[in-house]
Amino acid sequence: MKLILTREIAGLGLAGDIVEVADGYGRNFLVPRGAAISWSKGAEKQIVQIRRARDAREIRDLGHAREIKDDLEKLRVTLGARAGDGGKLFGSVTTADIATAVKDAGGPLLDKKRIQLPGHIKTLGTHTVTVDLHPDVVASVPVTVTAV
Repeated sequence: MKLILTREIAGLGLAGDIVEVADGYGRNFLVPRGAAISWSKGAEKQIVQIRRARDAREIRDLGHAREIKDDLEKLRVTLGARAGDGGKLFGSVTTADIATAVKDAGGPLLDKKRIQLPGHIKTLGTHTVTVDLHPDVVASVPVTVTAV
């Protein structure tokens, strides 16, 4: 079965890639989860849009990754969350919350899949989050969680 990936799948490809997979894997796993669409000549036009969105988020090379690392480590990222008595949060902070907070702090747009949390963030205070920018470059970003 020939499919067009709409997001990165480990071991298979990146968003916008055309892949050949087993019929059951494509029909029962990839397509229902929105990770791929069926390939057709008309759907190939969507590849340009998918790849353009991927390139906007993608790190170009090692030098570019190091530049982004320097920018990220200089940022003061503050994230507001609802908290109860004793500084415990109602819920927890997600990677999507952190990606939005980095963007709001003046940083680059990050893919939430590249952000690694140090466990579940369920308390107020400063937590160090790592961002995998490149296989050789990992940035450490301090995130301060405050009560709203």
